[in-house]
Amino acid sequence: GQTDLKSPQDIQVYVVNTNFTLRWNYTGNDTNVTFSAEYQWFDPKTSETEWKELPGCQNVTDTECDFSSAITEYNDKHLVRVRAEQKEDKSPWSSVFEMIPFFIAQIGPPEIHLQSINGAIKIQVSPPESNQDRKMWNLSSFKYNLVIWENSSDAEVRSQNIFPVDTISGLAPETTYCLKVQATLYYQEGLFSPIHCVKTTRKVNYLFCPANLKVFALNMQFHLHWNNPYKQHVNYTVQYLLGYVKKLHDDHSGKWLSVPRCENITNTKCNFTSIITVISGFYYLRVQAMSEYNKSCLSKEVKIDPLSTNEIGPPGIRVDISDVLLHVQISPPGGDENKVMRERYYLSYQIVYWKNSSDNEEEIKVKEIKQTIATISDLTPSTQYCVKVKAFSEAYNKSSPFSNEECIKTPGDKMLPLIILATFVTALIAVLVVAVLIIFFLYQAYNKIKYVFFPSCTPPLNIEGFGGQLFGSPYLPTAEEPIESCYVIESIIEEVNQNDFKDYKHSKQSSRDSGNYSNDDDTSGSKGSEGMLEKEII
Repeated sequence: GQTDLKSPQDIQVYVVNTNFTLRWNYTGNDTNVTFSAEYQWFDPKTSETEWKELPGCQNVTDTECDFSSAITEYNDKHLVRVRAEQKEDKSPWSSVFEMIPFFIAQIGPPEIHLQSINGAIKIQVSPPESNQDRKMWNLSSFKYNLVIWENSSDAEVRSQNIFPVDTISGLAPETTYCLKVQATLYYQEGLFSPIHCVKTTRKVNYLFCPANLKVFALNMQFHLHWNNPYKQHVNYTVQYLLGYVKKLHDDHSGKWLSVPRCENITNTKCNFTSIITVISGFYYLRVQAMSEYNKSCLSKEVKIDPLSTNEIGPPGIRVDISDVLLHVQISPPGGDENKVMRERYYLSYQIVYWKNSSDNEEEIKVKEIKQTIATISDLTPSTQYCVKVKAFSEAYNKSSPFSNEECIKTPGDKMLPLIILATFVTALIAVLVVAVLIIFFLYQAYNKIKYVFFPSCTPPLNIEGFGGQLFGSPYLPTAEEPIESCYVIESIIEEVNQNDFKDYKHSKQSSRDSGNYSNDDDTSGSKGSEGMLEKEII
């Protein structure tokens, strides 16, 4: 049936650690009204979506209730709703509040314990939920922020990160300080603890306490140095603590260990390389001094992050030449056996090389590689080059000094003798060709001159009667003869009859058969004369 009861409004759930509180507003004027809530849990393992009564929130008279016992899964989705009730009369359900507990939970305040020791304050922090069976958070992941100030009207507030068990130093003696601590988890800040105040004591200063502790590390070799302001006999013991121990909530004062070969020593330095077994971890060092009167004093602590504290030394190099290629072989800093330097720093190398000449303006060239072997080309023959190399790590933003310079001279150009030989052979061939051509042309000219001025052919004897000059040389013009002579030749030719010409040819044939004119030139000459004679007759 219809009811006059109003529904609760402004439903909210507040979660601190594993404490769950449901709150709402009710604007009705009804008396003797109670409230009941239901919840729905979306279990990923089942498909149940049934509304159930919310334990701790049934028939309550206030506008809030604690239902911490009902929630056991902090990463699952939950729905909550509330209604008003008056005897048998019930209001409609309120709007649904949806939540995933882990995302809306607030980190609660930690508990702290303080102790004043030798002008400092020792603090021990207990994490939120430390006294609860069920826990929302991973307690070992908490970090702690301290806020401290002098208990005065114009006090300056300072904030710093602290470990669960820590010592706050640098305080004024016999002064009251107040402080509070909050736990943080990743980017989430928790609630501050209640404020605690404590008064510091007067600090006792021992002259023989070690001071100015400094760590020197090169190529994963670690050394601790300190000062000894006390001139009397003092023995020192170097102690270390693994970094993760400080993150624990237990008192670690009795967990410091002595560095091997640095116990009861009188010098003020210690090689503690042997204790660096976890490269990615942190270490804390301190020095305990023992005076001749058996009084003890501890130095301040120094924090060591091996990979960040360590410095990279110069690499080793070796250079070699083949033809005009320069080969550079690099030894990693610390030597090839130092795996940490090779594998953890992801080293790259910068090779710098230049011509070693008196010219100060010679170009310096740079080549970067990730391997330990490099080849440099484009070098000038018969030139001395110098090389130096440095290592660098981009991951840690570190670089080494440059190695020693190594110089080497490139060999001469092997092509030059070949070029000279080829040039000589080419010139020799050219000279021979020119000489042959000159001889050939001279020979041809000689033959022409000889043929013109000293012909080798002579007319036969039976033709000489007709005038030897007619067949002397076909290239030389004959002397101009008197016209009368021409008529005389014509008259002679006209008087020659065919019988005489046949007798001539018969005589010629007889001469050839007898071998009197076996010479080819004479034969060709005779044929030529015969042909000419026939033309003249015609």
